[in-house]
Amino acid sequence: MEKLFKLKENGTTVKTEILAGLTTFMTMAYIIALNPNLLTNFGAEGTELWNGVFMATCLASGIGTICMAFLANKPFAMAPGMGLNSFFAVVVANIATLASCSYLQAYQAGLCIILIEGVVFFFLSIFNIRDKIVQAIPVGIRTAIAPAIGLMLLNIGFGSNVGVYDAAEPESNCFYVFRDFFGSLTPSVLKDSMVGDTAYPTMVLTVVTIFVGLFAMIIMRHYGIKANVLLGMLIGSVVYWAGEAIFLGVNPFADLADASFLPAFGDMAETTLFKFNFSTLFDIGWFTVITLIITFCMIDMFDTIGTLVGTASRAGMVDENGNMPQMKEALLSDSVGTLVGSVTGTSTVTTFVESASGVEAGGRTGLTALTTGILFLACIFLAPVAAVIPAAATSSALVYVGILMLSGLKNLDFSDFSQLAPAAIMLIGMPITGSIGHAIGLGLITYTVIKLCTGKFKEVSWLTIVISLIFLVKFFVVA
Repeated sequence: MEKLFKLKENGTTVKTEILAGLTTFMTMAYIIALNPNLLTNFGAEGTELWNGVFMATCLASGIGTICMAFLANKPFAMAPGMGLNSFFAVVVANIATLASCSYLQAYQAGLCIILIEGVVFFFLSIFNIRDKIVQAIPVGIRTAIAPAIGLMLLNIGFGSNVGVYDAAEPESNCFYVFRDFFGSLTPSVLKDSMVGDTAYPTMVLTVVTIFVGLFAMIIMRHYGIKANVLLGMLIGSVVYWAGEAIFLGVNPFADLADASFLPAFGDMAETTLFKFNFSTLFDIGWFTVITLIITFCMIDMFDTIGTLVGTASRAGMVDENGNMPQMKEALLSDSVGTLVGSVTGTSTVTTFVESASGVEAGGRTGLTALTTGILFLACIFLAPVAAVIPAAATSSALVYVGILMLSGLKNLDFSDFSQLAPAAIMLIGMPITGSIGHAIGLGLITYTVIKLCTGKFKEVSWLTIVISLIFLVKFFVVA
């Protein structure tokens, strides 16, 4: 282990790394079920496709993350990117309409886009082009990436990760912690609008779980307990399970009795494994295809760059110029994950922002990533076990890590408006858009405009200007 991951050099131990990998996995485990739900319209497109995407999610996440462990020796984990998977589902539905084909045929056509994107990124990583793009991002913007990600994690933790839905109108009535819940001040109209006997108690239990887990993590941190994130999640889970059993009359482990632990390799081979449908893809037109490929590339590239730089900054893994060692290898691992995802049958695989939870738990090397990757592969057989962890418990970790990442703001030069303005826009843009890449794009455009219009154009590299122009085209021309 020492020779492979250089544990002593990075000031860590096998125990710490394994606990960190487990922590990262628990904060990411939701993607195992959520990704196939999103990509198959919550099972509406058939059990076989759902099973195929589920298998692809586990395999691509596991293999990509293990590549990160051995190629880059970094504690970052990968999985099909949130936002990118939703966009992919919309693209597939549009292909089905434009090409007048079934959803499955359109899905297999969409996988061609992911394959091409993965190949493009593989060669861009091999020839250090993606690394040069990272270096073109000004230091001030790189400094603000981690705090902006922190706000996005807070938004996810208090928002979409713990939605409690109305049984009658799930899309129009969703509870979010800081929007709808204020204890005794909760609007009665919200309580009365919830259908069923368990909706409101579940909402209360969700809030209690989040804050119990969060406070547990903060208190344990004060006393120097390194496994505070993982233990806090477990404490939150116990609170939620007890609440379900006592107040809702629900057995939280009931699904395990009838769960199937056999991997659905047959369904994956039938629906998604090496199922590329180029003929259907080009039925929608060359220009549309090229536009889609560019769009996926732009979002994925800057989501990955932002996550790597932001998380590495938080962990002290960057040099005095804000550059992360082994960035090339990390980006190469990301491209391998996307290629594996396209071959097995899922949308773009990217470095997950939830990796910050493992970093905060002490993860500093590829052993953390290896642990997470192995757990993803194990979920091919153990998915029902991962599904038992309540979303509210993982939200505690996301909120906790989000708070910690805000500390990066202290390194920002508040007297320099060319740093402050892009940072402020990124801070609000990231949680609102839900995209790290889009927020970085807004920050780069703001930085470039300020520098060019204040006579400081010599401080802006030509690559920064080019990237800003590409984002302008992306925002205003490419739908």
